[in-house]
Amino acid sequence: MHALLPTYDRTKLTPGIVHIGLGNFHRAHMAVYMDDLFSRGLAHDWAILGAGVRDGDARMRDALKAQDCLSTVIELDPAGKSARRIGAMVDFLPVEADNATLIAAMTRPEIRIVSLTVTEGGYFIDPATGRFDSGAAEIAADGANPSRPKTAFGAIVAALKGRRAAGTPPFAVMSCDNLPGNGQVTRAAVFGTARLSDPALADWIMETVAFPNGMVDRITPATGPREREIATAFGLGDDPVPVTCEPFRQWVLEDNFPAGRPPFEAAGVTLTPHVHAFEMMKIRILNGGHATIAYPGGLMDIEYVHEAMANPLILGFLNKVETEEIIPYVPPVPDTDIAGYYRLIVQRFSNPEIADTERRLCLDGSNRQPKFIIPSVRDALAAGGSIDGLALVSALWCRYCHGVTDSGAEIAPNDPNWDYLQAQSRAARDTPVIWLQMKPIYGDLNRNHRFVTAFTKALNALWERGTAAVLRDYIG
Repeated sequence: MHALLPTYDRTKLTPGIVHIGLGNFHRAHMAVYMDDLFSRGLAHDWAILGAGVRDGDARMRDALKAQDCLSTVIELDPAGKSARRIGAMVDFLPVEADNATLIAAMTRPEIRIVSLTVTEGGYFIDPATGRFDSGAAEIAADGANPSRPKTAFGAIVAALKGRRAAGTPPFAVMSCDNLPGNGQVTRAAVFGTARLSDPALADWIMETVAFPNGMVDRITPATGPREREIATAFGLGDDPVPVTCEPFRQWVLEDNFPAGRPPFEAAGVTLTPHVHAFEMMKIRILNGGHATIAYPGGLMDIEYVHEAMANPLILGFLNKVETEEIIPYVPPVPDTDIAGYYRLIVQRFSNPEIADTERRLCLDGSNRQPKFIIPSVRDALAAGGSIDGLALVSALWCRYCHGVTDSGAEIAPNDPNWDYLQAQSRAARDTPVIWLQMKPIYGDLNRNHRFVTAFTKALNALWERGTAAVLRDYIG
């Protein structure tokens, strides 16, 4: 087996995009779309300059610079694996404490888009309000020292300030993270950071800078020994950071790029003003589905997602929650069969080649549950529909955070707030409603009698009879 190499002359590429956050998802998603464009002889003035603001970004830079900024992307199709070297990135900027080189690069006129994958938790959102937290320590530090920012948003503000002073039109800021309304969230972060040091600049940003919303989708597992072994089989054994991913990918994007953009549509990107509809479908059905199968699998000592999907209790649980409590409240999506979309999700989750882990799906529930599960709960309650399955999802998460599986095996910490969640879970074993008093996650749901009753019944049953028995009862 051999990896496909770029078919275009990379020396003829010139940068038009600075991308902050070169993790697996970006390299298997946006970078692949750009590679496709370049292979067709298009957009050669839109190459990517990689960048980062964290220690891990420096390690990634070292690895990628050692191989001329080429990324290995391996598609794990059950019908046969394929590998390609992605050449869309032409350089990776030094990772510096004051981000001086990054700011200078973003100030260059030819840079017309700055894109980000800094994870869902990297936008400094106050969980209690759902709004940008300008009081977060790193943001406050950038406000006090705007010329030496440490965050991506502080660096973007500094670059926009330089462009305004030079009379250079602003770049568009494009989030590629899995967030509802990611464009608005990014605008709030950039505007809020700027306002701390330069209110006039903040107003200019609000009036002139574009923040297109987008929906992104591709399952991309973490890289470990297995992924490196696959790369070795393709003759790429010297690559320490190969990316594996499913064959499916999707990108839905608002066409809001005043300074210009690549012809994304030529690479299969859907350009539409209805991003929110696609986004809600994906977040509710796919991400909500991940949360639904994560914790029963974790509690039943199941390692891989495809193994969980092969378990009739977990698959039956997912099917019932999706069809009765999630999908009925997903609004119509242009040119999309939502039932067909869900069937595709089941197929994607069941792909054995991905080897995605249940533990990865269980990660960071305190950030994911309020985005992926609780909105469906609220919609079902408002419509008078069933919420028993969604209450059971929350109860399974609570039970998982206790820190032991049904067999008694220890669960290693798996959330940034693990110690707090474990304490809440242990207190909730005797008084279940304590779990629902976590206001940043549940808001006022601890005062909703139907939800409290369903959650209490589910959690008590999990402790009394175990996960498998409770799932069996729910499925009927």
